[in-house]
Amino acid sequence: MLAGQPVLILKEGSERTTGKDALRNNITAAIAVAEAVQSTLGPRGMDKLLVDSMGDIVITNDGATILDEIDVEHPAAKMLVQVAKAQDQEVGDGTTTSVILAGELLRRAEKLIDQKIHPTLIVSGYKKATEKAIEFLKEISISVKPEDDEFLYRVARTALNSKAMGNARNHFARIAVDAVKRIFENGKADLDDISVLKMQGKSLEETDLVNGVVIDKEVLHPRMPREVKNAKIALINFPLEVKKTEFDAKIRINDPMQVSAFIEAEHDMLRDMVNKLKEAGATAVFCQKGVDDLAQHFLAIHGIMAIRRVKKSDMERLARATNARIITNWRDFNSDYLGSADVREVKIGDEKVVYVENCPNPKAVSIVIRGANKYVTEEAERAVHDALCVVRDVLEDGYAVPGGGAPEICVSRKLRKYAEEVAGREQFAIEAYAEALESIPKALAHNSGLDPIRTVADLIAAQTKNHKYTMGIEVFTGEIKDMASEGVVEPLRVKQQVFKSASETAEMILRIDDVIVAKDLEKEKKAEEGSEKTPEMPPM
Repeated sequence: MLAGQPVLILKEGSERTTGKDALRNNITAAIAVAEAVQSTLGPRGMDKLLVDSMGDIVITNDGATILDEIDVEHPAAKMLVQVAKAQDQEVGDGTTTSVILAGELLRRAEKLIDQKIHPTLIVSGYKKATEKAIEFLKEISISVKPEDDEFLYRVARTALNSKAMGNARNHFARIAVDAVKRIFENGKADLDDISVLKMQGKSLEETDLVNGVVIDKEVLHPRMPREVKNAKIALINFPLEVKKTEFDAKIRINDPMQVSAFIEAEHDMLRDMVNKLKEAGATAVFCQKGVDDLAQHFLAIHGIMAIRRVKKSDMERLARATNARIITNWRDFNSDYLGSADVREVKIGDEKVVYVENCPNPKAVSIVIRGANKYVTEEAERAVHDALCVVRDVLEDGYAVPGGGAPEICVSRKLRKYAEEVAGREQFAIEAYAEALESIPKALAHNSGLDPIRTVADLIAAQTKNHKYTMGIEVFTGEIKDMASEGVVEPLRVKQQVFKSASETAEMILRIDDVIVAKDLEKEKKAEEGSEKTPEMPPM
């Protein structure tokens, strides 16, 4: 009785793509995203100007920022955006490289699929190739000691070479190394202990590293001191205000004197709080909550500098920098909670900030970025982030690899030899992985105005002839040089994460053989509402 009856599983209006069509669609979208950022790779890469729906402008060549700003719709393309974000969060650099490599792996996989090789075999081959590639990277890595400041400086400068920094690269590289080394302890460096503040005005070369914390606030009262040398710092996490009750209450007053007594009681409470700070010896107070006007008056009388509404993250940095302890109850406060540093208010442009510097043993530092306009300071902030991250990676791991496409070509050559030892069709996938790695030096050469094919051929010949894996592309002259001696070095952790992220994303996309797009219920609902509000015209 049910013969010939269609079985409906999906809602009407849903779209479904299966088999090779679904796979090709996903691969094409991912390759398009990779090609969008390919021209930004390397020191001579180009910038992108991004304008959002509100008209705000972003000028950058940072892969993670570009992919975050553009509004990607395709689900497979969104996976590559996630790759860039994950790469940025994990290691702080290599976002563009990971996206380009993922796109190239998918491009090579598409050719293998056309040769009737099943995606599962390609995925298996890519996994084996990734494991071997990470092993080969470890073999060619350079050991770095934490006290080798010059090598760390080269690592930071390599990360900054691809940024629009002008002549300020050397200055920023030194700042990045100094900042990370100051917070480095017990084999770890927490970059949350480095605050970065952007201030417009002056030039990038006048960017400053402060051995302490810079608070984006100003001193509360005009009668308070603007500078306190060797200040005794109190960090309080309670309001210097009269506490309001958590329930509604009425107070009946029959005598006008009772009003005065009530107000005087509030004043006494604030006076007691301030006196407690004064007795403990505090000369500078940083409050995470509010400070009453009357409390400001009492503090000013005692010559105590006060700053209110300080962010929680800044309070924690102040505690690490000044050795002060954050107190939550004013009755328990004593001199044991105080820290020490020099505190001063500084006017930068039209804004005022508070410098807490010359701390005895600061475990928190600040970088004040100066620049001609908002776009310059924002790009400088992204550059500082990358430089700090790569210095941290090398300090924590103790290993680096040469740049300029040298590790990709070396690993590619080793993978081709490894592929000969693998039986079956996985061998083709490993060879495809080796070919995909060559896309990185090719992109470097292309963005530098060189012939990609000839440059990569010369690079392979130089590494083969000299048996020297450090030979890479010197993009400014087009010559093949020893990258280690040229000072072009990158963290081992960044390269390993690039290979992992790109491979995992390519494998995930290759395993998709069915794409089901549900009907847009929101649009349908709006259409129905619109039809109710505007009835159709009656027939003529």
